[in-house]
Amino acid sequence: MLGGLLWLLGCQLVGEVLVRLLGLSIPGPVVGMVLLFGVLSLRRPGPESGTLRFSDGLLRHLQLFFVPVSVGIMVHVSDLGRQWLPISGGLVLSWAAGLVTVAVLASRMTRRTTGGEVGD
Repeated sequence: MLGGLLWLLGCQLVGEVLVRLLGLSIPGPVVGMVLLFGVLSLRRPGPESGTLRFSDGLLRHLQLFFVPVSVGIMVHVSDLGRQWLPISGGLVLSWAAGLVTVAVLASRMTRRTTGGEVGD
């Protein structure tokens, strides 16, 4: 389990270092997550690995990770009130883009598994 924690924190640290060295405007933990995804794609852990056990423990308490976000929203509620139009526009556009992406992927996957057009 300690190994899983070290993998997660190590990838986050490497992400932070890369962001600082390269001057990127992406949060370091996001870069770390992408690195961790790449590592786990190349080296799949076994079912009893510490990485999986640690990540299962984190997922069981996922709701706790929303507390800092909620506090940040309450602290900056006046900014949200002043910037409601661009925020709303971004939310609607990202929702629509996600909806179209899921629809296209679902359609392609359905065609691939059935071997023809949907509704044949």
